[in-house]
Amino acid sequence: MVKLDRIYTRGGDKGMTSLGNGERVPKHDLRVEAFGAVDEANAAIGLARLHTRPSEDDGTDLDAMLSRIQNDLFDLGADLCTPEEEEENPRQRPALRMAQVQVDRLEAEIDAMNARLSALTSFILPGGSPAAAYLHLARTIARRAERLVTALQDAERINPAALSYINRLSDHLFVAARHANQDGAGDVLWVPGLNRG
Repeated sequence: MVKLDRIYTRGGDKGMTSLGNGERVPKHDLRVEAFGAVDEANAAIGLARLHTRPSEDDGTDLDAMLSRIQNDLFDLGADLCTPEEEEENPRQRPALRMAQVQVDRLEAEIDAMNARLSALTSFILPGGSPAAAYLHLARTIARRAERLVTALQDAERINPAALSYINRLSDHLFVAARHANQDGAGDVLWVPGLNRG
């Protein structure tokens, strides 16, 4: 368990921060940008959860799913903040890494929610219920996080399950937003050219 007894350390006052392995890097380092965007997505999900409540769990309890995702996103941040070493030091505690089971759970939840949704007839505009609007916001932040993680993957070795998870998360949040909009009945649909005259 993590114990934080000091909130400020002054360690970042010169624009540097520590990674999970103790390495110091600039706060604008690509790795820091990637796990920072994951943190932003988590915060947006927290806003969505202000508008959800626990329900009977038939596999589509939105609040329970979002709660699990928020915890997973801290796992993902821990994974991304610790570079993969060529050889792990056996004297150090192993780094927390995302696992395929977390990706599989997202897929199962997507399938369960999607089975209840009405078919799409157009693209969806972010909106509808407050929960759906915040979930669409979280989805766009997750997509930005994914772009940063793929850029990081081009520069350094990363855990493949980390990239799979963030990719699947944006799909999950899209379907979850429709689920929050009365299983699609409250979706706001794009009307191509509506305001062209």
